[in-house]
This record gives sequence, structure tokens and C-alpha cells, in this order.
Amino acid sequence: MAIDNIISVSFSDEDVEKMNAAIRMLNEVMEGKAVNLTPEERRQYGSIADRNKLLVDKAKFYMEKAPQTMPRTIDKAEFDRDYAARARIEAPLRELTIVAEKLRDTKTLLDFDNLQNTLAYYRYVKYLASENEPGTTSIYQDMKQHYHGGRKPDEEPDVPTPPAGGETTP
Repeated sequence: MAIDNIISVSFSDEDVEKMNAAIRMLNEVMEGKAVNLTPEERRQYGSIADRNKLLVDKAKFYMEKAPQTMPRTIDKAEFDRDYAARARIEAPLRELTIVAEKLRDTKTLLDFDNLQNTLAYYRYVKYLASENEPGTTSIYQDMKQHYHGGRKPDEEPDVPTPPAGGETTP
């Protein structure tokens, strides 16, 4: 039995298919409408803060209440389309962010549990190999490749160094 099992959850084939179907449906809706920005473009265009959303809302209000103040350089119909489209995708984006966080956090704990059990297995196989248990040397040698070397023989057993930030690999 595992000593430190942080999470115990499973997903059936039906669960996974439902998630995949929902993702396919979202991708179908976004087909031809979504854009893909480069990291540089994301930095260039940034993100509108709540304070600026209020400014946009006020500008829209005044454009409609005082159309004589509208510069000819602004295509009001296009502004209205952009405004409506942004408003329509804002709530689903918030929902998806919550779902993505749930998936990411669940995966993080599953990765952590898997890594802890893997480390325990590795240490045990290393011990068995040191005791000349038949069939364990090849397992130990194969797994050892994934661990940082450079330790002296009398030091503690070698264990992998976790990635920066304590994240487990995907």
C-alpha cells in the first residue's frame, strides 16, 4: 500500500470520450474564427485590464449617445461586432479557465503520486540489485540512466532532481 498517496481518482473511457467530444465541439465552433498569436504578438497586444474594460464600455456608451463625437477613422459597425464577439466569448473563457485549472491541478497531484512511487520503486530495485537479486540489475541500470550522476559511491542513493519550480513533467 502506498504510504503517501495524495490523490486517488480514475477516468473511465466514457469520461475521456466526453471530454474529447466537448473539446472537438469547441474546436468546431472556433474553426475559422480563432487566431494564433506568437509569444511576441501576445506581448505586443497585451491584455485588457478591468480598468480598461470600463473605459471601452464608456467609449461605446458615448459613441452611441453622442455620435457627433465619433471620429471618421473608426468603423463603428466593426467596433460593435468586435465588442459583441468579445462579450460572447468572455464567459465561456472564464468557465474553460476554471476547467483547465481543475485538470492541471488534478494532473499535478497525479504526477506527484506517480513520481513518489517511481522513486520508491527505483530505490528498492537499486537495493535488490545491490543484493544480487536475479533480474534486478538490468532494471536498475535502465532506470539509472534517468538520474543525475556524479555522486561518490559512499553517498546516499541517487535520486532524480525535480525540475525547477517543483513541477513534475507532463
